[in-house]
Amino acid sequence: MNNSIGGVELSSVAKGFETADAMLKMADVELLLSRSVCPGKYIVLVAGTVADVNAAVEAGANMAAHALVDSFAIPNIHPDVFPAIAGTVPADELESLGVIEAFSVSALIEAADAAVKSASVKLLEIRLAMALGGKAFVTLTGTVAAAQTAVSAGAAVVAKKGLLVEKVVIPNPRKELLKELI
Repeated sequence: MNNSIGGVELSSVAKGFETADAMLKMADVELLLSRSVCPGKYIVLVAGTVADVNAAVEAGANMAAHALVDSFAIPNIHPDVFPAIAGTVPADELESLGVIEAFSVSALIEAADAAVKSASVKLLEIRLAMALGGKAFVTLTGTVAAAQTAVSAGAAVVAKKGLLVEKVVIPNPRKELLKELI
């Protein structure tokens, strides 16, 4: 059962391939993402049990060595995080639009988990570093109050690491913004 997610973010593509292999060989984890991201970094995300993800992330961080940018393991991840990373959450309408933007992919995933656990919101997408200069952002919707609570909780996680770019909540956003989220 995949109830945990972990990742390693690297400054080297070559080291990224080696790190992904080490993580997969260390534990029984599912590879969610292994690819180069802007600007010349590499990200490896895995899912599995808490113990397996912790073992894989530890092995990955050790293998990454000097190329390690960041790593994380989140036990008991909110199940809505997985489809948001895959970008498969449809949105028919938006009560409000909350956005958290971070300089780090790893920190952003931690923020998305904190946000969705803090209030009754729907994660729409977690966009990871592609065509973003290495940044990442999460979009969510819910009542204005719920979105404000969620965005504040998620932004606090990123801000603690000094990696917060911006956070916003837009009440009653125009329908045209839905096209930008697809």
